[in-house]
Amino acid sequence: MKTKRRRILPRHNINVTPFIDILLVLLVIFMTISPNERTGLNAAVPQPPPPGPRTQRQENVIVLSMDRSGVIRINQDEIEPSDLAHRLQDIFKTRNDRTMFVQGDAALLFNDVAQLIDMAKGAGVDRMGLMTERISPRR
Repeated sequence: MKTKRRRILPRHNINVTPFIDILLVLLVIFMTISPNERTGLNAAVPQPPPPGPRTQRQENVIVLSMDRSGVIRINQDEIEPSDLAHRLQDIFKTRNDRTMFVQGDAALLFNDVAQLIDMAKGAGVDRMGLMTERISPRR
C-alpha cells in the first residue's frame, strides 16, 4: 500500500512574538542610554518691573551701544573700537555684578552687534542683556 505524502503548505500568518521581544529589548536599551536632563541654553526671561518708585541706581548700569555709523559708546562716552576690550576690562575688574546691556541701531547687521558681544564676553562680562525699542501693543 502506498502511503500518501503530506504536503506542507506555507502558513499565511506571521509569528510576531520574536519581533515584540526584540522591540521591548531595544526600548529598554534606549531608555537607559538616553539622558534624563534637559540640554540647551539657559535664558532669563525678562519680567515686568514691580509697581512703585524705582530704586535702581543708574550709575551701576553699563550700556554698550553702537549707532548706524559704527560709533561705539559706553554710557554715552565715545570709545575707539581698538580700546573697547581694555576699557571694559578696567570697568569690570572691580565689580561684583558683571552685567551689561548691549544696544545696537536697527540698521546694523547682527554681525556687528555679535562682535560687541564677543568683546564684552572676553572682557569678563557674565550676564548680558540685549536692548530693543519698546513695542507698543496694538489696539
